[in-house]
Amino acid sequence: MAELDGFFREGEDAPVFDEDVLEDYSPDIVSVVDEDGKEHVFEELDRLETDGGTYVALAPLAGEGDPESGEAEELILLRVEEEDGEVYLSPIEDEAEFDEIAAQFSERLGIPFESLPEDDA
Repeated sequence: MAELDGFFREGEDAPVFDEDVLEDYSPDIVSVVDEDGKEHVFEELDRLETDGGTYVALAPLAGEGDPESGEAEELILLRVEEEDGEVYLSPIEDEAEFDEIAAQFSERLGIPFESLPEDDA
């Protein structure tokens, strides 16, 4: 325990904690229910408003992934839709629309996005 004593300081030597920093960072947490009724929790990284609509870039909340699946956590892009005062998130199914939105988010976030997967039909 003695090696930790340097981390806990009181008085004049204690670092000043700026409470405004914590208030400025309050992540937007989004809960999404998939087609099977399973709830997934994400952090909204960015929101983009265009003439075509509003879109969000979401990342799985830390610890929400399935570590046994072996799949890497990935960011998802969804369209924000409103109907009768309710807000919904829906997939971007049009490949050209997805590519355009992905390029904008990629530039804004510095994260590459892959194109929509090809249908196997």
